[in-house]
Amino acid sequence: MLFDIIIWTGAALSLLGLAGLVWCILRVNRARKAGLSDDELRAAVQAVLPWNLGALFLSVIGLMMVMVGISLG
Repeated sequence: MLFDIIIWTGAALSLLGLAGLVWCILRVNRARKAGLSDDELRAAVQAVLPWNLGALFLSVIGLMMVMVGISLG
């Protein structure tokens, strides 16, 4: 029972991280299509970078929880 909770919580975290990564991709793509100058585009990408790393971290932690739950369950 406990390992099922760990697995499903990890899956939810992974999906939340994946949604964050998709959001980052869409935001950068919107900035590219806006026709910004190089400096403005660089600033837009730098603003998204912490969110991108956070979403990636969340996804990795979720996948690790799934693997631990499967291994120990």
